[in-house]
Amino acid sequence: MTRQRDVAPYWIDPNAPVIDFPDVELALCEPDGLLAVGGDLGVERLLLAYSRGIFPWFGPDQPILWWAPDPRLILEPANLNISRSLKKTLRQGKFTVTMDRCFGEVVKACSRSRPKQSGTWITDEMLAAYTDLHAAGYAHSVECWFDDKLAGGLYGVSIGRIFFGESMFTRVTDASKVAFVALTRQLERWHFPLIDCQVHTSHMESLGASFMPRRQFSRILQRECRKTDDAPTWVLDANISLIHGKP
Repeated sequence: MTRQRDVAPYWIDPNAPVIDFPDVELALCEPDGLLAVGGDLGVERLLLAYSRGIFPWFGPDQPILWWAPDPRLILEPANLNISRSLKKTLRQGKFTVTMDRCFGEVVKACSRSRPKQSGTWITDEMLAAYTDLHAAGYAHSVECWFDDKLAGGLYGVSIGRIFFGESMFTRVTDASKVAFVALTRQLERWHFPLIDCQVHTSHMESLGASFMPRRQFSRILQRECRKTDDAPTWVLDANISLIHGKP
């Protein structure tokens, strides 16, 4: 299928039934990956979007924008890169990591962590939407604690055996990285083939993320998002090894 160029994105009527999104191959080249505008952030529409490789990303003064960039930044758990300095931090054992202990606080912290970065706003509408996804069992947080205080963390969406990362924050050096390492090791234990990192950042690239063609990414989602019969309980295994992966 020929990819669309220089045309308006697809319009989604927010009052229309949630049926499907247009094929991701119809996403615009400029801006890269813009596929659709409008709709709503209900649980049903969000789950459908993520399972198709589409995510919402828009500012406070914009309509809901839906994206499916090509290529896609992903991390295969086995390719996690831990720097020497991060290994030193992990060996010190000064952080404690949990899952789903304070989801709302993590999302709010993420919304305040990048006030100058365009396009990363987590509005009240987005906060409410992901809170609903969390209540439905699909959105999850990873918290990193230092001296019994929340030092960093991240959140995202899990469908089947794919984790779609959304945002992270840190208040203490390396805290968000420790949270991400713990998440990655646990997902590897659960046989998740990849973590969706959405778009390129040097931070994620330094942790081992790389690009994957959108068509290949879509094929993996078609297979892995259906694996819901034995969904994991979001608790870190007690014997997980953050530095060396599988014990």
